[in-house]
Amino acid sequence: MASELRRLRNHIGGEFRDAADGRTSEVVNPATGEAYATAPLSGAADVDAATAAAEAAFPVWRDATPGTRQQLLLRIADAMEARGEELLAAECENTGKPLEMTRTEELPVMIDQVRFFAGAARMLEGKAAGEYMAGMTSFVRREPVGVCAQVTPWNYPMMMAVWKFAPALAAGNTVVLKPSDTTPASTVLLAEIIGGVLRDMGLPGGIFNVVCGDRETGRLLAEHPVPAMVSITGSVRAGTEVAGSAARDVKRVHLELGGKAPCVVFEDADIAAAVEGIRDGGFFNAGQDCTAATRVLVHEAVHDEFVAALAKAAAEVRTGDLDDPECFYGPLNNPGHLAKVTGFIERLPSHAKVETGGERVGEKGFFFAPTVVSGLRQDDEIVQNEVFGPVITVQKFTDEAQAVEWANGVEYGLASSVWTKDHARAMRMSRALDFGCVWINTHIPLVAEMPHGGFKKSGYGKDLSAYGLEDYTRVKHVMTAF
Repeated sequence: MASELRRLRNHIGGEFRDAADGRTSEVVNPATGEAYATAPLSGAADVDAATAAAEAAFPVWRDATPGTRQQLLLRIADAMEARGEELLAAECENTGKPLEMTRTEELPVMIDQVRFFAGAARMLEGKAAGEYMAGMTSFVRREPVGVCAQVTPWNYPMMMAVWKFAPALAAGNTVVLKPSDTTPASTVLLAEIIGGVLRDMGLPGGIFNVVCGDRETGRLLAEHPVPAMVSITGSVRAGTEVAGSAARDVKRVHLELGGKAPCVVFEDADIAAAVEGIRDGGFFNAGQDCTAATRVLVHEAVHDEFVAALAKAAAEVRTGDLDDPECFYGPLNNPGHLAKVTGFIERLPSHAKVETGGERVGEKGFFFAPTVVSGLRQDDEIVQNEVFGPVITVQKFTDEAQAVEWANGVEYGLASSVWTKDHARAMRMSRALDFGCVWINTHIPLVAEMPHGGFKKSGYGKDLSAYGLEDYTRVKHVMTAF
């Protein structure tokens, strides 16, 4: 059967290559549970080759004008748009996501983000030049860091690749990117597209490289002496390991490591709007989203009304049949993750109540029902730990102080939302919540112009926005006598 599977390959220095030692792993479509491709299991020789290609290309790209960097990214965006259906097919086979949902909610956003960073490439900022010491003029140079090692997750393989390569290239860095071993297909196609644009512009192929592989490949890339920066979106465990290995070489590190987003619903909230927003924010992409609306805190005065309405709305969400145009989300990524999500439900304490869902859907693929669990306490496992599945928990609070305490009472600090008609309360909560993003009367929208990134064990550094671009630069002070 392996001979019938599509063969994915690394893209190094503008050329497609197998792993040096020929090792591969099978890539499985999570909607069917069946393998459809093989991908390289890259080792040290492959990482050496990719980082060498990126290092050789760096001087050319570092010295390119901001206008040239903009032109590259605009051409990449145009090429992505032109080959959008191919990218959609690869991403949906990668992840099992519904095609129409991905077409409307993800692909246009990614292309827009590439175009945003194309413009941002020409807007680097710094302190004004001036005479801060008599007889001396000082100014600031903002320069690229160098070769950037980037590791992306399986929940949004193509979008997270965009979030990483676009600001890195805009700032003048070269890239070696490793996609998740379970979802490499769309990233390999991106490499083909970007490689073609680089050739057309007469630029070195080593500006953007892709190496496929597993956790060991990622470790080899993060520990390699050539990259000056490592950026990873993944678990706290993976981020901790990357930060530890990077520390030995004093590499710069950019970490986006997950979340446990609270949604605080006050007694004056528009309950229907809150139910709809939290349902969509909790179940989109099967809840496999670090900003997902997973943990709802509801004031006691409206708790029962809210739970009943959310359970009803959740039960109407469709999954399991990707041919259904109303299918809202696809499968979990792999059988191990399905077992993990199921385990949270199986270990629920006796005081918890499953209002709807709580079980696998169908026998083919890795689908899980939209689930709402009530009656939970602050120290329960499912409240404290990231489920990363289509599971929304509900707790009852009595006042604003308790809501803040419980919302902040987890190890993560990525995203949150507040649902209230009281503007002053919304402002107090946005100040008090210890999360990198606070939405008010909505949950989950992101725009290219605004930063995304968290606190505490959610990591550090920003994606998107000018802040995301600046993360891929270094600041140099230049002083001259006159």
